[in-house]
Amino acid sequence: MTLLLKLSKLIDWLNERVGKGAFWLILIMAIISAGNATYRFIFDDSSNGMLEIQWYLFAAVFLLCSPYTLLKNEHVRIDVISGKFGPRGLAVIDIVGTLFFLLPMVITVLWLSIPLVAESYRITEYSANAGGLLRWPVKALLPIGFALLALQGVSELIKRIAYLAGMIDDPNSKAKGPTAEEELAAAIAATKAKEAK
Repeated sequence: MTLLLKLSKLIDWLNERVGKGAFWLILIMAIISAGNATYRFIFDDSSNGMLEIQWYLFAAVFLLCSPYTLLKNEHVRIDVISGKFGPRGLAVIDIVGTLFFLLPMVITVLWLSIPLVAESYRITEYSANAGGLLRWPVKALLPIGFALLALQGVSELIKRIAYLAGMIDDPNSKAKGPTAEEELAAAIAATKAKEAK
């Protein structure tokens, strides 16, 4: 079990880095959106490619931050049910939910998305819109995001089993650290401080 807990920590580290990196895509998306709106206002023109890159970035944020959300226990729960159980009962619900709902859904999406990406890459698929972008990079986010989500599901499963075995503290307890928004604001402030020097 110690080896599995090390694997869990490695998966957590990976998804923490990917999730925090994806935070920056929100800033890039906002800058592109503002630039595109300004360009459209000034020149009465717009670019389908610029609109599509915003959609691609939104897809990247959604898919790459989902495993991070699961890691931080910020995913949606049915509180009417889970609120009636103690920590051990909640760990059992998480195990059942991961084994019978999360992992089967993730495996199904992976199974269906890989041929979709391969075909899009093979035919060099472009958007049907004039000035549109290549489609395979955004489609590739599906298997990447769901593979990371599957890994995080395995990590959470390992932690719940280890908790029930008495090897670790309750993984459902909320950390007292800063929120994701506070972490992003601190990272932006640190970057600005470095640029000011």
